[in-house]
Amino acid sequence: MRQSKQTIKELEDQNKTLQINDKTDLVFLTLQLFLVARIGYRAVSRVLIVIAPYLGLSKTPCTQTIINWVNRLSLSRMKHYLAPIDYQWGCPLFSGGFVLILDASIGLGQGKIMTVLALDVKHHLLNHGAPSLANTQCIAVSVASSWTGETIADLLQKIITITGTPVAYLKDGGTDLGKAVRLLNERGQPGLSIDDISHFIANLLKHEYQKHPQFETFIQTCGKVSKMFKQTILACLAPPKVSTKARFMNIHRLVKWASQLLEHSSAGRARKNSMLEKLRQGFNQLPHCKVFINDFLQDVAPLIDCQKILKTKGLSSESVDECQLIIKTIPNDYIRTGFSQWLKKNLIIADQLGLNEVGMPISSDCIESLFGVAKHHGTGPIKDANRIAQRIPAFCGKLTRQDAENVLNISVKEEQERVGTMSSLIRQRRKVLSQGDCIESIKSDDEQPNLELIIGSKTG
Repeated sequence: MRQSKQTIKELEDQNKTLQINDKTDLVFLTLQLFLVARIGYRAVSRVLIVIAPYLGLSKTPCTQTIINWVNRLSLSRMKHYLAPIDYQWGCPLFSGGFVLILDASIGLGQGKIMTVLALDVKHHLLNHGAPSLANTQCIAVSVASSWTGETIADLLQKIITITGTPVAYLKDGGTDLGKAVRLLNERGQPGLSIDDISHFIANLLKHEYQKHPQFETFIQTCGKVSKMFKQTILACLAPPKVSTKARFMNIHRLVKWASQLLEHSSAGRARKNSMLEKLRQGFNQLPHCKVFINDFLQDVAPLIDCQKILKTKGLSSESVDECQLIIKTIPNDYIRTGFSQWLKKNLIIADQLGLNEVGMPISSDCIESLFGVAKHHGTGPIKDANRIAQRIPAFCGKLTRQDAENVLNISVKEEQERVGTMSSLIRQRRKVLSQGDCIESIKSDDEQPNLELIIGSKTG
């Protein structure tokens, strides 16, 4: 009787345990915790220690092992060019052609990261909603001290020889990216150019409002209000942070905050020592900026509504017609006319690509999201451009068990051959400050080649 009870207990314990059958299962679970659950390297290691008894694990990977697996995932995804399969439709993602999304981002030091993503040109036919990182594939990532139209064109030329010519390029309004596309057309590699909607709208707003008589007063006042509110009972009402670089990409959040805050200041005198009195004391010059706030919101609200429609559905005859009714409500003639012309121009491109009924991708938000994730997730205080770039391919696409198998097929020797010789800010800092090397060693170490990974390239 006692033996049968013991057997039953053992069976119950086994049923409660999720077994990890082999190392591939462990790698797959680890990568999911880092890439899907978005917890850091050390946190992944600690979580695995906690759940190890339930997984039947006697030993869990340390932090450095997890870092190595993530880096090798990037290398394995760039090693072979295999068009991923859309599991919902059972067909290659890029069977109808692909759009290259390109942009650059800075890291700490001289490194500037150029990233190129591939997106199925018929994304809006195969998927619902705006493109996300799961719908993209990293085609190339390269670090250089600077990028020009010529060097970007050379990088794209290398990519095209492996992947074939894209049907279009989706980019922001940068002159260097535009020049690169023009150079490729001159070299016999034709491709249409699509300007990202968010950057175009930001430039429209910048043209009209940067010289507004109340603009500088508004920006300075928001900074003063922030300082006055942060260490007080009104800290919850402090303004949102807006980057000074590409300010007009997100300034509508700041203007909306100011409008909402001013609504709480009703007419008449405030009672002494009341919350309203404290609120008004922190306003500074904000009430004097009402003309700017009201004008800006009246112009930007219809543009944001149009953005939501076009990013979600793509640019097509139907979505453009839906936006036309909204555009008519924009008071500013320059912004209304400029946005209408942008729609007409890109509708012609959509027609050339055969997407006027399907919906053409017009947003590069996925690559902006990629830079944001890569710079903050799994990155320490030293934002080394090469280290950031090394992880970028891992964040793109859908994670599968095959990825875990590919990680285990990347040897230490292969990893060292591809990324072992690149310069590192952490290594330079350690050599100079901890090991006492001469400061001149920074220059010699920095002359080592930067990271460059091109999909399917044996030398990249």
